[in-house]
Amino acid sequence: MNSAIAGRNAPMTAPKSSLAIPDAPEFETVEQERRHRKQRLAAALRLFGRLGYDEGVAGHITVRDPERPDCFWVNPFGVSFGRISVKDLVLVDSSGEVVDGTRPVNRGAFVIHSAIHDLRPDVVAAAHAHSIHGRALAALGVPLRPVVQEACAFFEDQSVYAEYNGLALEADEGRRMAEALGGNRAVVMRNHGVITVGASVEEAAFWFISFDRAAQVQLLAEAAGRPAYLSYEQARVAHRQFGSPRLARFSFEILWDDIVHAQPELLDER
Repeated sequence: MNSAIAGRNAPMTAPKSSLAIPDAPEFETVEQERRHRKQRLAAALRLFGRLGYDEGVAGHITVRDPERPDCFWVNPFGVSFGRISVKDLVLVDSSGEVVDGTRPVNRGAFVIHSAIHDLRPDVVAAAHAHSIHGRALAALGVPLRPVVQEACAFFEDQSVYAEYNGLALEADEGRRMAEALGGNRAVVMRNHGVITVGASVEEAAFWFISFDRAAQVQLLAEAAGRPAYLSYEQARVAHRQFGSPRLARFSFEILWDDIVHAQPELLDER
């Protein structure tokens, strides 16, 4: 039996991290924090576009407003990820009304994300897109397995939503998705795609990118043969290391630097 199932390896302890990761930024005013969140949101959407996660009107990333936690900022309906700038983002309230911005909101974005933000007060940001490898994994209706160390960021920290009820346009469906997510950082929605969440845009977006890449590795490895999955003990060690929110945030900042250098207009506010 594979060690990932049997868990026969001797227990392991995680070594103390010596990575020099800077602390999360602190803000003197709510306006500064709002600008930071909106800038990271626009950058995350541009990164999703660069990585090919866009498909028509599908896909959205949200972040709570720091002053009005019952409202969230989101990409507008019908605008390509690769064309989003800070000025395009819209603020949506708990009833789905746009209270800041000139464009409409994707109904699916509101239904899914409003339920997540309601059920998970710890979640500041959530990401959902129809990426190729995430959807391929969703078509199988299985979670990520501990096939490589990076995949272990989601070990015992993910769930599978096994239902499919068409487009998520009704509040009940969004609620079911949020409930399926539970207290995890990711949920695989069978025949649909993946949602990841975090305590910042940086975390939620990086978790989505990392999940999709790990899904690609898993699909390739399992198609090629019988992967040497990590044992439960090994996977838990890797989860404590690669599942660090601090590491995810810092890893996103590397991507942020790259996309802002290449596409500085994403920061335009008017």
